[in-house]
Amino acid sequence: MKWVYTFGDGRAEGSAAMRDLLGGKGANLAEMANLGLPVPPGFTITTEVCTWFYANGQTYPGSLSADVDAALAYLGEKTGRRFGDAERPLLVSVRSGARASMPGMMDTVLNLGLNDVTVAALAREADDERFAWDSYRRFIQMYGDVVLGVDHHAFEEILDDHKDREGYVLDTDLAAADWVTVVEGYKGLVETETGTPFPQDPTVQLWGAIGAVFGSWMNARAITYRRLHDIPASWGTAVNVQAMVFGNMGETSATGVAFTRNPSTGEKALYGEFLVNAQGEDVVAGIRTPQDLTEAARIAANSDRPSLEAVLPDAFHDFVRICDALERHYRDMQDLEFTIERGKLWMLQARSGKRTAEAALRIAVEMAEEGLITREQAVRRIEPSSLDQLLHPTIDPAATRDLIGSGLPASPGAASGEIVFTSDEAEATRQRGVPCILVRVETSPEDIHGMHAAEGILTTRGGMTSHAAVVARGMGKPCVSGAGAIKVDAAKRTLTTMGRVFKAGDTITIDGGTGQVMAGVVPMRQPELSGAFATLMGWADEFRRMRVRTNAETPADARAARAFGAEGIGLCRTEHMFFEDGRVTAVREMILADAPEGRRAALAKILPMQRQDFVDLFEIMHGLPVTIRLLDPPLHEFLPHGEEEIAAVAAALGVTPERLKDRVDQLAEFNPMLGHRGCRLAVSYPEIAEMQARAIFEAAIVAARSTGAPVMPEIMVPLVASKAELDFVKRLIDETAEAVAKETGKRVGYQVGTMIELPRAALRAGDIAETAHFFSFGTNDLTQTTFGISRDDAASFLGTYVTKGLLPADPFVSIDLEGVGELVKLAAERGRAVRADIKLGICGEHGGDPASIRFCESVGLDYVSCSPFRVPIARLAAAQAALGSP
Repeated sequence: MKWVYTFGDGRAEGSAAMRDLLGGKGANLAEMANLGLPVPPGFTITTEVCTWFYANGQTYPGSLSADVDAALAYLGEKTGRRFGDAERPLLVSVRSGARASMPGMMDTVLNLGLNDVTVAALAREADDERFAWDSYRRFIQMYGDVVLGVDHHAFEEILDDHKDREGYVLDTDLAAADWVTVVEGYKGLVETETGTPFPQDPTVQLWGAIGAVFGSWMNARAITYRRLHDIPASWGTAVNVQAMVFGNMGETSATGVAFTRNPSTGEKALYGEFLVNAQGEDVVAGIRTPQDLTEAARIAANSDRPSLEAVLPDAFHDFVRICDALERHYRDMQDLEFTIERGKLWMLQARSGKRTAEAALRIAVEMAEEGLITREQAVRRIEPSSLDQLLHPTIDPAATRDLIGSGLPASPGAASGEIVFTSDEAEATRQRGVPCILVRVETSPEDIHGMHAAEGILTTRGGMTSHAAVVARGMGKPCVSGAGAIKVDAAKRTLTTMGRVFKAGDTITIDGGTGQVMAGVVPMRQPELSGAFATLMGWADEFRRMRVRTNAETPADARAARAFGAEGIGLCRTEHMFFEDGRVTAVREMILADAPEGRRAALAKILPMQRQDFVDLFEIMHGLPVTIRLLDPPLHEFLPHGEEEIAAVAAALGVTPERLKDRVDQLAEFNPMLGHRGCRLAVSYPEIAEMQARAIFEAAIVAARSTGAPVMPEIMVPLVASKAELDFVKRLIDETAEAVAKETGKRVGYQVGTMIELPRAALRAGDIAETAHFFSFGTNDLTQTTFGISRDDAASFLGTYVTKGLLPADPFVSIDLEGVGELVKLAAERGRAVRADIKLGICGEHGGDPASIRFCESVGLDYVSCSPFRVPIARLAAAQAALGSP
């Protein structure tokens, strides 16, 4: 095995193609060396050593020591130096370098090789005693913190005490003698804290630093970062050992970081900062205020501190040339680190730069237009989920935030409004034209109308897949869930947090993208599908095969989805309409009726409103397909709970509270998810399905006349487990269609299909396809019924399953390929075997998840349907799925 690869002086043993072995930093250092760029010589210890390290009790391969010695000899040959030499000592940096960029997550040691002897040699060689002792104190502090585990604040206290005694303000005020004193204090601290003197042997120092870098792969922040960014622990990190170059050797030396394009906006302009007479850590540590690289940036920032372009023009022009060369070579925006040592430019790092979604879109589109990349590459380059940043109102980055709490970022976007504690309050507040935030301990299906009325939802319980989170995402509303430090007292109508009390009617702002809760109204930015965003979406549409529809039941959602490029409605949940103003009373009358005649009389009050709902959707979609699901939830969700609410509703209905309570008790279920719902309602109360079918057909006639566009509704029967159930409900629909045709003289074309959301339905898909024109996979419920897990209760334990590796991901977020995915695949195959032209789609939460969309492409589904604000994500993900692996 080759464990160590060298680089420098215009050549390298590795290359950019060896990223998995050398890590991102090592591969790019090798590539820059091969390109002939000024890279300090060094060597990379491979990621395979890290894997060995953790697989073998944190030990090293037997030959590694000899390989490192040979690499050090190579560095000595290239630099004319050697470790510990009293005249020309070799000093090195030791840095991590995983194959995936993990900025700031792992450890670095600079100036390694300094000791009580070599510091004097460095001072003589640089003719600068202050510089040498400053470098030594930096090394002791960094090595003491990273390798020896001495708290870096303890070092800072020694330095601060010295500055206080001497009356200094800045570190730059200290002279060489001051740094000598500080170094003695630092060494004393190390001996006190560790029980041994600070190591003077450079070889001991080096192996200590190598071990610390490998050890940092498993530190808490690195583990968290990997979990958040789906980076496997098995990848490991490489270690890069590189000859030191010094940016703190006087006024002709400097260090800095730069991006070849603006990482916030994507503008094609050099972006970054530098410091004269400093080392790299100073730029990011905030101890000194960095300066602008270019004169243009300095002028734009209204800074009176000179730019690098003005201070060191020769080095600056070399750097600009290298920036252009690296961007062309890698065909991507680069994040660069550099040091200028006494006028000589050295490149220390090149990697693809982190950027905002807005910048990523602009950079991808402009690079394609510049001919650096193809349109296919531009489409592949954008992470679909990152578009969430651009698809909802967001907090203005310049806004002041009065933070009062935080929870989970359950549904993206931001909203401000008055606090309300009940769904009825939310509706009443909306009717007054005042935006509100629904604040609950947790939401339930009965809160649908309040969630619809509110601008956003805040809960103190629940996770990312709780009822509040899922419904809010479906509605495209911001939601912060699980804000446990916030105390809600619904009875007193107060919200208490951080020693402050907020009452109903007070205004707050929630940020569903970060989980933050703020006092007052915070300025927002509105989403817009324009510019580079619109251009890239157009390119994505050229490559994708699957259509993208939306889940919508309100005109506002339908219009938003059309603006984002939706190609129809894949799921209209009619129960949301039943909760609308003026309808729930009629629904309750229907539920209380003892006979079909009474139920039909109550439903007749809802019919014109339901008809107009569908007219609006058909007109907005203007000939695009619209799939309408018949009533799905159990009837008890429409009834009141609690004595006070029952009494108020009974009075409104003109019945006794006792009668209403009896009906509530009759409809109560132990497990409503598996109870009297879906097509079972149509079997028990066929008049509900008849009314909805009539509303659909009459609306189709009106909309076709008003728009001139053909309307062919797709009527979805929910929760079917057998062909017999679907046949029963389809007969009701067909009879209603005939009745409407006779009454109006207009015959409406339509399709009847079902939502496959039960394992039995998937298994019997061949039978069901004899009747169904289409299948829409309801993967929310299919996941619940396959796993036997309630989505609303899963937050308390599913995260633990993922953390412990029992599940690769939350199956309610990304489709479970082995179980739920297998059922979808099976149902698709069996359905097509019976009906070759059967239309297949997905309308659960997974319809907006990029990983799930890749699965849908592999199965050959015809479309995915998702919430309006995820339509562009689905369009891009569908294009990438169609393009396949690069």
